[in-house]
Amino acid sequence: MSQTATRSNERRLTIARAMAEAIAQEMRVDPRVFVMGEDIGPLGGVFGNTRGLIEEFGKERVRDTPISETGFIGAAVGAASDGMRPIVELMFVDFFGVCMDAIYNLMAKNTYFSGGNVKVPLVLMTSTGGGYSDAGQHSQCLYGTFAHLPGMKVVAPSNAYDAKGMMTAAIRDENPVIFMYHKGLQGMGWLGTEPGATVNVPEESYVVPFGKASVVREGTDVTIVGLAMGVHNALKAADALAKKGISAEVIDLRTLVPLDRDMVFKSVKKTGRLIVVDEDYRSYGVSGEIITSVAERDVSVLKATPQRVTYPDVPIPFSRPMEQFCLPNPDKIVAAFEHMTGA
Repeated sequence: MSQTATRSNERRLTIARAMAEAIAQEMRVDPRVFVMGEDIGPLGGVFGNTRGLIEEFGKERVRDTPISETGFIGAAVGAASDGMRPIVELMFVDFFGVCMDAIYNLMAKNTYFSGGNVKVPLVLMTSTGGGYSDAGQHSQCLYGTFAHLPGMKVVAPSNAYDAKGMMTAAIRDENPVIFMYHKGLQGMGWLGTEPGATVNVPEESYVVPFGKASVVREGTDVTIVGLAMGVHNALKAADALAKKGISAEVIDLRTLVPLDRDMVFKSVKKTGRLIVVDEDYRSYGVSGEIITSVAERDVSVLKATPQRVTYPDVPIPFSRPMEQFCLPNPDKIVAAFEHMTGA
C-alpha cells in the first residue's frame, strides 16, 4: 500500500460524516443521484448525514421537502422507477406510520408487481434508537418491522467505516434499501455519541457488501450477536466477561436483509452458546430469528439455552430512569451469560 493510501486510512470520521462523504462521492459520478427530505438542505440533516451537500450540488439535487413523508417518499418511488437514484431521509423511523403505503406497497413491491421490468433503486435512510428521553414517538428501532417485509434490503451499520461502504453499496443497488442509522452512533455532539463508532475511514470510494456479517472480536466460550448500538454493548460485555475468564466472540450482523446466517451458525458451532442483543422489541423480532436460524440448522451445537437481551414489549417511556431500565446494556448481557451457565 502506498504512503498516500496509508494516510487516507488514518482519517477518523463519525458515521454522519462518513454517510455524507459517500453520498457526495456518488453524486459526483452519477447525475441520477439526488437527495430529498426534511431539513437535509442548509441544515445538513438533523443528524448530520447531508452536511455540505447543498453547497456543492445545489437545491435541484438536494431538496428540502415539506413535512409530508407520504408525499416525498411517494415522489422518490416515482423518480426511482423512472431511472433516477433518489436518497430520501425519513427523519425518525417512528414516522413510518404515515407513509407505510409508499414504503411497502410501492417502494418494496413495485419491482415484483412489474415482473422485474421496473426497478426501484431508492435509498431510504432513517434514524433509530433511544436513550435521550424522546419518548415513544422518536426512540424506536423497528429493525424487525422492516426486515419482516419482503422486497427491501435492510442495513444497520455500527461504525463509520461500514456506514460509508454500505451507503455506497446502497446507492448503487438496483433494489430499494432501508439504511437504518442509530442516533447514538452518529457523532453528533448534542447526542453524546458512542466513541467506538468513530473509526478510520478511507477517503477513496469503496463498498461494504451486503449479507456479510463481521467478527469484531474472536472468542471461544459464547457468541454475542448484535447490530448498531448492540455491537458496542456486546463489546463492553465481552470486556467484562474477559475479567471473569470468559472468552466472548462478538458478531456484527451489519445487514438484516440479506442476513448472514452462515457466519452466526459457524460461530455458535464453535462456542456452543448464543446471546442476541437487540434494541428492538423482544417479541417477533431479530433476536428470535437469529436463535431460530441456529436451532433449525442443528440444535445439537448448543450447550445451553440461547438468551435474548432486548427492549421489552412496552411503549418507550419518556422518563429517563424508566427508559434506561428498559434499554439493553452490557450488564444485562453479562447477566444473560450467567443465567445461561448457572454461574
